[in-house]
Amino acid sequence: MSDAVPEAESLDVPAPGTYTLDPERTRIRFTTLHMFGLGRVRGTFALRNGRVEVTEPVERSTSTATISAADIDTGNSMRDRTVRSAQYLDTDRHPDITYASTGVEVTDGEAVLRGTLTVCGREVPVDVRVYRARADDVEVRFSATTEVDRYDFGITAMKGMTGRHLTFDLDVVATRA
Repeated sequence: MSDAVPEAESLDVPAPGTYTLDPERTRIRFTTLHMFGLGRVRGTFALRNGRVEVTEPVERSTSTATISAADIDTGNSMRDRTVRSAQYLDTDRHPDITYASTGVEVTDGEAVLRGTLTVCGREVPVDVRVYRARADDVEVRFSATTEVDRYDFGITAMKGMTGRHLTFDLDVVATRA
């Protein structure tokens, strides 16, 4: 289902400190299949806020992000209303999707954030693979990817009509606080 997995590039390790995620320049895109796997659905979510705490050693670094569940955009307003409904994300009761990493594993020029994704009140371990990081004195830019199984969060409506797995591509910009 997913497009080709990006190859790891060199990772610049940012200077230790606190970085604030920039909602205006951060992109959260997803791809899934629908109609019994015959078509692709692409969409986006909007970042509310977040931060990255870079430490020494870098493996102890952490990050948090809050995403607006109601700000899903697939280019189809009827589909977006259904996803916001109680059948899926139930955004009236659960307006936020959150991610909190607990550490970073760095191997062979690649980094994996180990953390927890919370959707509809359910917390599930999710690893995020960082394949690009560029840092300077002011900001850091990360590109990352992960796959999420919506069934893990109790979102099981419309089996066969909506993809079970979603691939997320993240382009994150954070500025030094």
